[in-house]
Amino acid sequence: MKINATATKAKSANNLVESLQNYFVTKLNNISHKFGNTQEFEAVEWLRDEGRHGGGIRFEARDESVFNRASVNISQVHYDDDNTKRLSSATAISCIIHPQNPHAPSMHMHFSWTELRDGKGYWRLMADLNPSILPDDISKKTFDTMLDIASGKKYSEDGKAQGNRYFNIPVLGRKRGVSHFYQEGFNTGDFEADRAYVEQFAKKVIDAYIEIIVQSLQHYNSFTKEEKQEQLNYHTLYFFQVLTLDRGTTSGLLVHDQNDIGIMGSIPSHINRDLLASWIEKMPKPQDKLLTSMLNTLPKENPTPINVETKIKLAKVIREHYKRYPEAISLQASGKIIPSTVKNHS
Repeated sequence: MKINATATKAKSANNLVESLQNYFVTKLNNISHKFGNTQEFEAVEWLRDEGRHGGGIRFEARDESVFNRASVNISQVHYDDDNTKRLSSATAISCIIHPQNPHAPSMHMHFSWTELRDGKGYWRLMADLNPSILPDDISKKTFDTMLDIASGKKYSEDGKAQGNRYFNIPVLGRKRGVSHFYQEGFNTGDFEADRAYVEQFAKKVIDAYIEIIVQSLQHYNSFTKEEKQEQLNYHTLYFFQVLTLDRGTTSGLLVHDQNDIGIMGSIPSHINRDLLASWIEKMPKPQDKLLTSMLNTLPKENPTPINVETKIKLAKVIREHYKRYPEAISLQASGKIIPSTVKNHS
């Protein structure tokens, strides 16, 4: 049984992510009923230390006629029984949606509340739109406009700048996605006002994305083999960025091994291993070794399927790499503030 954190702010944050999860999953199920085979998202629970330190629940897509991979995850990890930890609790909703139709963009979002043992805390807000076929000016404009409205004049410019920085892929000379927002360490001193800001922001992201995906599926009811190949190549770039640069993914895997499948939920169903292999020579040391080890773990066929067993193997490869090369963490993506996630749990 999962035991939730007892702190007042942690309880409020948990209520928020549960509400947001239900809000998003309901809308995604409606898309499945309208465009797919009506198979709804399925709940999967995981426990941290048998529930003593919390856990989470994710809703995974089961309608493969609409979704390539999709997961809407919430979690709350806490150390109410361990005063030696710097972290008191961490509460989050993290989602990735990869549609099957290459004309429908992927989308990632993450909203979380981190509360430290000394009572201090902060919010993290992230959202990014990831079309496989470029240019996608209409979807980009919709998402950009939404980000401006959701963040307001006070935070929009900096949030977009930090998003562009975080999702940059230096070795490829491009970014993951076309529209980005990242706000780290957010705390104005008014928890309730900040919580309301996060809630309206997350709902605007969800609503804008639902609008984008519905319009895409209505307008493009078919696609070509070449367009599907473009999607496969973009999914390869997404896989590459998540597993070699994304600080959140790496930190989650380094903290514990009890939710590897959930943490790796952002990986698409297939990638182009030949394209991935062509990037080894671009990698700085020792990250070339990480990419080589990942390739050795993947099935040899192309397109290359990424199933549950492969995800578990990849998670182990990543943990072993950073255990051997702890300095390589400095090569991970970041905005202007680098959160001490792993240190907080130690």
